[in-house]
Amino acid sequence: MRLNELRDNPGATQPRKRVGRGMGSGTGKTAGRGHKGQKSRSGGNPPPGFGGGQMPLYRRLPKRGFKNPTRKEFAEVNLKTLQQAIDTGKLDTAQTIDEPAMQTAGLFKRRRDGVRVLAKGELSAKVTLQVTGASKAAISAVEKAGGKVIVTGGGKNSASDSEAKPKPDAAKSKSGASKPKSGAAKSKSDAAGPKSGASKPKSGAAKAKPDAAEPESGAAESKSDAAEPKQD
Repeated sequence: MRLNELRDNPGATQPRKRVGRGMGSGTGKTAGRGHKGQKSRSGGNPPPGFGGGQMPLYRRLPKRGFKNPTRKEFAEVNLKTLQQAIDTGKLDTAQTIDEPAMQTAGLFKRRRDGVRVLAKGELSAKVTLQVTGASKAAISAVEKAGGKVIVTGGGKNSASDSEAKPKPDAAKSKSGASKPKSGAAKSKSDAAGPKSGASKPKSGAAKAKPDAAEPESGAAESKSDAAEPKQD
């Protein structure tokens, strides 16, 4: 076979429908659109859900909840599926069973954001699982069979979560280091004391001014006494 002999399957492609090419073609004149009306005009095909201008149905209906755009999707693997793969020899219990091994065994097609083990079914084999996440019931079932689950997804049951918590001794040392700051604040308040004391003489000087004003009132009385003989 040569490149120029390649052909598609019969009927896979059809020629474009040419409208408005005479009445003998069957799609002439009105080009198959009929007479008048909205659908005969250019751009006369409204979008789906259009209600002629009234409030469309999809906007009249109430909405509840939302869909998280940053959600994570996990491939779910049940204990029953793991036991079946072990019984058929697809998984080796002597080695750590991780996510690539499960995918090779055909337990799921795509890992997505990781693998999460669920507790549906029973597990009797002693295995060591290394997955992104696992439910508490699944972890307890694996440990009951003598196995172990290593969670690497950073959740509540992961080992990395416990490492992220600060040690209590380090927290105490940090709280103790913050105490001198309060002492420094006290020293600042003590240093501010002389300033408040220095303002007291000003109030004393203000008291002296009214005393100095008293002779003026006395001089005014002598003037009134001197004016009395003139009236007689």
